[in-house]
Amino acid sequence: MGEVVIETPRLLLCEWDDAAWSSFTAHTNTPAVMRWLGEVMDADGLAGFRSRIDGYNAKFGHTFWAVHRRPDGGHLAGEVIGTCGFKRSDREELNVAGMLEIGWRLREDAWGKGYAREAAYACLAHGFARYDDPQIIALTVEQNTGSWGLMERLGMIRRPEWDHHDPRYSDELNPTIVYAIERENFR
Repeated sequence: MGEVVIETPRLLLCEWDDAAWSSFTAHTNTPAVMRWLGEVMDADGLAGFRSRIDGYNAKFGHTFWAVHRRPDGGHLAGEVIGTCGFKRSDREELNVAGMLEIGWRLREDAWGKGYAREAAYACLAHGFARYDDPQIIALTVEQNTGSWGLMERLGMIRRPEWDHHDPRYSDELNPTIVYAIERENFR
């Protein structure tokens, strides 16, 4: 396990190591998990994704961290259950460019257990405590009700003026919708 960045009652958000990466890709590079994120990635796609994750950390000091279930005997104890963390929105042509963007991806057998909410809430607290951003955004597609439902449960508000078409994805995965939470509204 890599260095722990954030701790919650059930989770450890950590720097990546090879074992965490291997477990993460084995459990999340599946049709169900990738349904709203594009397609299941081949080896080149996975290498590119890891390179981007490592690059965010090197450039900004934050990334999408490995989410480990604490080894406490609970559901999926000791397992890597996904990722959660931040990047800077990299779409230069859009009005969200450069904003702190939170994201998460959990393996299917971790869905519905509150892990994504626990990890995302801890990341929001970490982000507002550590960075000067006035708001944190999250992006998804309209059809991904689970993702934007979590955004709303976290107190994020839909910002339709920032919605956009992402040409990297098919029409089925568009438009990208944007939610945000302002620093003063984070509880």
